[in-house]
This record gives sequence, structure tokens and C-alpha cells, in this order.
Amino acid sequence: MNTQEFGNLLAEFGFEDFVGVPCSFLSPLINYAINEEKFIMANNEGDAMAIASGITLAKENRYGVVLMQNSGLSNALSPLTSLNFVFDIPILGFVSLRGERDTEGKNTDEPQHELMGTITDKMLEVCQTAFEFLSPDIAVAKEQLQRARKTLESNKSFFFIVKKGVLEELALKGVQMSKSSVKKQEAKHTRLEVLEVMSAFGKKYDIATFATTGKAGRELYEVEDRENQLYMVGSMGCVSSLGLGVALSCQKKVACIDGDGALLMRMGAMSTNAHYAKMDNKGNFCHILLDNQTHDSTGGQFTLSPYVDFLAVAKSCGYEKVMCINEISELRDVLEAFVSQKSGGATFIYMPIKKGSKKDLGRPKVTPKQVAERMRKFLNAR
Repeated sequence: MNTQEFGNLLAEFGFEDFVGVPCSFLSPLINYAINEEKFIMANNEGDAMAIASGITLAKENRYGVVLMQNSGLSNALSPLTSLNFVFDIPILGFVSLRGERDTEGKNTDEPQHELMGTITDKMLEVCQTAFEFLSPDIAVAKEQLQRARKTLESNKSFFFIVKKGVLEELALKGVQMSKSSVKKQEAKHTRLEVLEVMSAFGKKYDIATFATTGKAGRELYEVEDRENQLYMVGSMGCVSSLGLGVALSCQKKVACIDGDGALLMRMGAMSTNAHYAKMDNKGNFCHILLDNQTHDSTGGQFTLSPYVDFLAVAKSCGYEKVMCINEISELRDVLEAFVSQKSGGATFIYMPIKKGSKKDLGRPKVTPKQVAERMRKFLNAR
């Protein structure tokens, strides 16, 4: 279905205020909304639901529209059930169907989508939320929008589940962003160059290394696959929390490689990281933020990173050591210092990186279960 045409149709029905978190299946519709300057970039799906609900509340005969991946539907359930349902504030939702099954019932997608691929519709049913699978036929889709509008007029939310390929690709135009007052260092290196250093240090010093969801884990795997490395899949924003749990439970050095979009999704974790690492006083927890101001895995949509002073946030949350670097030589120096320290709280390293990723980037051949099992053995080895 032509995405521009579908977007115009949405506007006719009063659906022209979009909020969401990027997803590759929905990137054509997200790009449409950004191009039309009608998109609010939320940091997680629960926030998106609340923002869209505010739009519905304030605009007569208009409704907020939420765009999300089905893995993020769980983030949206709290407002869906305790805000939208309780207050009778309807929103229109679009949720992608990652993890769709083939004719033999096998997962056609990445392993992190296996479960959600079978329960997306069931979750909406349990939440008493009306839904339909969006048709790729524009005429049929128009009829579906008529039914959706009628549902929303009764103060009930409505969701479209969107399968891969239903929406035709739509290029993202240049985005006009407001000027940020936060000064950012120049990005001089790629993510891959940074990960090459991280892999080498992890190998040399037996550092338990955790790479965030998306391109970071995939690129780290391609640098070198090792038992001391864990590549997050799904669970966006959870890498530092996972690493903290490990750091508090063992003596090994732990390095968590985060991304700006992921960290913004669960930035509250920073206060937990800092407090409990300080209480533990082993000096073995390092949180590294690689910031390219982009949702790289879903088509390069912007993040709100340019407007956030991550260094100030880390300091105010209580990280003991907070550093900003932009040279590989500096990265080696701060990692050497982290490895040598015998006590203390959490370390936070901020490093801007260039946009983009390795060409022809593959995916790990080792399964998440295998990665977890070998990491467990590594962490418990004497």
C-alpha cells in the first residue's frame, strides 16, 4: 500500500498527530509523519501512549496515533489498561507484527520476536482492545479506518496490527530540529572502531562485556565472538540494568555498551546503577554510552540525544567517575584506569560516534540461549 496515500487518508479521518518509537516494519509510516512534521519521538511506548492520550483529550474530533513495535506493546500496557481504559480516552494504535509464523508455524523473524509473534493479538484481546490486521489494499484499509473511527467515537481505543511489507517504503526527508543548548563533542570514530577496542580489552582483561540491542551487538559479534560477550536482543534499554545485576553478584569487571536511543528509553536506570554500585564499592561497573543521535537499526530516525546532557545526568545520579571522550587513545586510557581500580562506584563514559554501521552487517550465528549459557560459565569460572 502506498504509504503517502495511506497517510493522507488517515488525516481525512482525523488521525494526523503521531507519537511513537521507531520500528523497521512501521518506518514508512513513521517517515511519513516525520516528513509531515506531525511526529513526536517518544523514548518508550508507555510515554507515547500517554502523550497521544493528551492529544485526544485536548483536540475535539481528533485522536492521537501511536506507532510501535510489538515488543514494545508490553511497555504500553500500563497506560492502555490504567489510563485509556479507566478514563475513556481513546487512541489509535499501529503495532508491527514481528515474529510472524510461516505456514509450518515457524518463526520467520529474529529470536527476540519469537514469543511476541504469537501473543500480540492475544494481548490486545485480554486488554479488551479492538483490533484488526491492516490490509495492504487501500480501499479495504479505508473501510477499516471507518470502523476504527467509530470505535474511537465510543471512547474505546483501536489498534491495527501491521505485517511486514504492508506499507510501501517511504524515504525520510531532511528533519528540521530546534537548536540545542547542549554542547556535544565532535564524533571522530565509528561504532565499529570503538567496539574493536572494547573487544580487545575484554579479551585481555576478562571483562564481561554487554552490548545493547541492535547494531552494537551485531558489530561486536563481527569483530570477534567470545564467551565473555553478550549481545542483547530486544529488551531495549535494559543493558546497563543487566550488567549491574552481574556486577553486584561477581568480582569480574563489567562493561555495558549502551546507545543513545536505548538509554533514553530507560534513563531512570542510571540512578539505580549509580546508587548500588556505590554501595557495593567494588569499582567493577562501567557504563559506556556511544551516541550517534540516531535510531540506527530502524532506518536512521532521530533521537532526542542532542538535547540531553548525559554527563550532567550521570553526575546527578551519582556515578563516581564521569568522562567525555572522542578519541580512541582516550578510550584505551579510561579503560586501563577502570581495569586497574580496586574499589569505588560506577564509571560512566560518554563518547560521540559517527552515524551508520558496518556494510553488509550480519547477525550472530550463536543463539541467545547459547550466549547466556556460556556467559554464565564465564562469570562463574575461578
